[in-house]
Order: sequence, then structure tokens, then C-alpha cells
Amino acid sequence: MKRVSCIMAAFILIASLFPSLGFAQENKSELAQAAKSAVLIERDTGAVLYDKNSHERLAPASMTKIMTMLLIMEALEKDQVKWDDKVRTSEYAASMGGSQIFLEPGESMTVKEMLTGIAIGSANDASVAMAEHIAGSEEAFVEKMNKKATEIGLKDTQFQNPTGLPAKDHYSSAHDMSMMAKELLKYNEITKFTGTYESYLRENTENKFWLVNTNKLVRFYDGVDGLKTGFTNEAKYCLTATAKKGNMRVIAVVFGASTPKERNSEVTKMLDYAFNQYQTKPMFKKGEQLSQVKVSKGQESKVQAVTDEPISILAKKGEKLDKVEQKVTLSKDLKAPVKKGDKVGTLVIKNKGKKVLESELVAKQDVNEASWWQLFKRSFGMFTKVGN
Repeated sequence: MKRVSCIMAAFILIASLFPSLGFAQENKSELAQAAKSAVLIERDTGAVLYDKNSHERLAPASMTKIMTMLLIMEALEKDQVKWDDKVRTSEYAASMGGSQIFLEPGESMTVKEMLTGIAIGSANDASVAMAEHIAGSEEAFVEKMNKKATEIGLKDTQFQNPTGLPAKDHYSSAHDMSMMAKELLKYNEITKFTGTYESYLRENTENKFWLVNTNKLVRFYDGVDGLKTGFTNEAKYCLTATAKKGNMRVIAVVFGASTPKERNSEVTKMLDYAFNQYQTKPMFKKGEQLSQVKVSKGQESKVQAVTDEPISILAKKGEKLDKVEQKVTLSKDLKAPVKKGDKVGTLVIKNKGKKVLESELVAKQDVNEASWWQLFKRSFGMFTKVGN
């Protein structure tokens, strides 16, 4: 009996020294203890894996730039701007303090270079320059930011600028930040920027500028490839991070840590918890065609309905996913014009009879209105077929 007790004591000691060997599961209550608020979600389903005061309205600091980058990527997808477009820096944009790439009034950089400065160096001057380029003014861009927040269902967010510099009534929440990140990650190209640890601007000039990512986890945590840090005296240290391992991508948000080390530690524990406890089963890639929708009075009679984001099923590790069902519902009475990215249907995924995911299906391409002559010929063709 004494020998058995000794063996058990030794076993417990080993387990406490080496928790990564799997002798004990991580405790949710130990996550994000040093943060004011936090949330952990799986990207594809949006399922919440951990929550701490996630709807508390707090200053987001430079995590604001997640929405700024989202609107940039949206403008690129809609061909409103192009990667090699030259963006001129106004005197106002050049006057921004805080993190910057030291743009001079009148200096031009491409959209790609500006986004590099924003994603890696958290550049306030580049953020305002891009805001002015896309919307005409910072104020108009902020209207777009708040409109987008409403469109994706955010209830605890209000923006006053595209940078996150302190301003009255400029706030967000951990939940809302995770939803913004979820939207931003629909654009596969973004992690090529946010996941880069270091880069250069103004190469081959005397003013070559070295950028080092403010998100150190990009370098020190395997799988992290974004998204955005934040710090002001009011907000303290914040981070919205994303990591992908295998088929699963997760998003972890922390508000209000006291130090960068504390912030990174809390996010690391949340990411570890997600990857140790959960798994995903990929269903569809973004842009995958699931059906076609009839379009009335269009130059084309149908438009392809494609997925608007990657689609996966989330489960605890070891859980079987063998009773998955899917249902596609298409829009009725769809009339031209239809723009690329317009909602044309809905995909619902169920596991064991329970709805686990609902996602929009969108138009793959534009469908313009048909001319009266096209409609006449189409009608005449129908009459001809009936007559035969």
C-alpha cells in the first residue's frame, strides 16, 4: 500500500511539472486573468470558446485599424482601388502622431505599401492617407467604418477615427473586435501583411524605412499570422491575434493588460487552450459555388451563388462528425442589377440535427440590367419556342 501511495505521489508530481504531456486539461478559469476583457472564437463558425466581459465597451487603441484594413480589403475586392494605385499624403495625414512611417506631405506610396505600413508598423499617417484616398476625407471614411460595424451586427462599437488615437466616444469590445477580425480574415491576402514580422518601405532610396511587427507573437508563436496590437494610456495593452494550425483558425482578443508581456502571455494561453481542446472539419472554401440563382431582367439569366467565407464544423477533439447536414436557401425574385458580393442565398449547416452554422451565399459576379432590345429578343425567343 505504501509503495502504491509513493507511485501515485510521483505520478502527480510529474503531471504538475509537465502539464503539456496531457495528464491534465487546461482550466478555462485560468485564462485571461490579467485582462479587463477577452474572448476566444473559432473563425469559420464564430463559436465562442472562452468569454470574459466580452461586451464591455473599452478604448480599442490601434486595434481600430482592423476595421480600417477591412474597408481597404473590401475596396480592393470591389475594384474601387488597386494594389498599385498611388496614394498621396495630405498635410493632415502627415501630421498624425503616435506610430507612423513618417510620410511627408505630398509623398505618394502605393496601396500595397500603405497597407504594409498599417499592418506591420501600425502607421497612423498611412491609415489616414488611405481613409482619404478611399472615401475623400477622414470623416467620410469614419462614416463607412460605423456603417460597416452596423452591417455586421456590432452593438458595442463606435469609431471617431481610423487610427485608434484617443477620442471621446471611440470604443469597441472584445466580442466586436473578434467579429471584425472574422470579417477581415475572409480576405486571404491580409495575413501576408499582418503575418510578416519585418519589412522595408522606400527601398532603394536614402530614406529606407525598417518595419518590425508590433505583434511579436507572429515570430514567437507557431501559426500566428495577425492581426493587430493596440496601446494607449487609457486602453493599456491590447491584442487581437489569430493563429492557424492544421484546418483550424482561431481568434483571441485581450483588452487592458498591464504590460506587453502580460498581454502576449494571456493570448498564448488562450490559443493553447483552443488548439488542445478543439478540432474543425473543413466543408467549403471561400468562393466555392454551391448553386445558381435566377435573375430577372438581367443581361444573364442566372448568377452563381458562392460561399462568402471558409466554412467548417467545430467539435471537441475526439468527437465524431458523421451526422452533418447542409441546406441551401436561394433568394427569390432577384432582379438586376446584381453586384458581385451581394447576398443571394443562405447556407445552414446542422450537426446531429442542431444548427451549428449559418453563412451568406453571395453573387460571384456582376449582372447588369438587360437593355429593352435584349429583353425583347428574349421574349420573342420564348414566343417562338411556344409556337413550335
